[in-house]
Amino acid sequence: MSGILALRYALYFTPPKDDPLNAAAALWLGRDAFTGELYPAADYPSLPAAEQFELTAEPRRYAFHATIKAPFHLAASVTEKDLIQAVEDFAATTPAFDIPELVLGQLGKFFALVPGSLHPPLQQFAASVVKSFEPFRAALGEADIARRNPEKLSESQRANLSRWGYPYVMDDFGFHMTLTGQVPPERADVMKAILTERFAAFTGRPLAVSGLAVFVEQARGAPFTAHSWWPLAAAKL
Repeated sequence: MSGILALRYALYFTPPKDDPLNAAAALWLGRDAFTGELYPAADYPSLPAAEQFELTAEPRRYAFHATIKAPFHLAASVTEKDLIQAVEDFAATTPAFDIPELVLGQLGKFFALVPGSLHPPLQQFAASVVKSFEPFRAALGEADIARRNPEKLSESQRANLSRWGYPYVMDDFGFHMTLTGQVPPERADVMKAILTERFAAFTGRPLAVSGLAVFVEQARGAPFTAHSWWPLAAAKL
């Protein structure tokens, strides 16, 4: 695979660079996608720093975000400049909105910040991003499809993977901003208590969806970094 093809882009929601939620999440995960700054793991009496560092390793690589259009290689017919211009244009004509309530959720074995209930404008926004930027996505290779374990997906998720390059879009989309990797069941209560306290200032209240970010992965397995962040129309910044 060439160096150009190795580069992947993703369209994520994340708060602006200087937003308090972004700062709090970067401190928790140990890395800020905007600045590249690294932070030491927290050390709690009930959760040693080494364990906290291990349990945040996977989301730390991706950095704090909610996936809107999953990582993709650029189609051969387009350039990075084309993609960035399209994101800028899309953001300028797409209204900002609020998720009515952000809550701490447990999704299987990992924890994330999620909407308190299904919010149709959010679902519509995500679907619009997926559809609008599909012309920029190179088709998945067999190895990429295999990584998704299609045999374990539902029929609609397999259809999404084939059509859109990612299983969890359209009716299968669930907005989540990941805070941990897989937490062992016997440690779940400890983690929930720590995260409840750590993110108390941001839960139980609205979350402004005020922008769309372009993240970049320089090579497979490398940390994702924020390339650019584009404000949505009429966003209050």
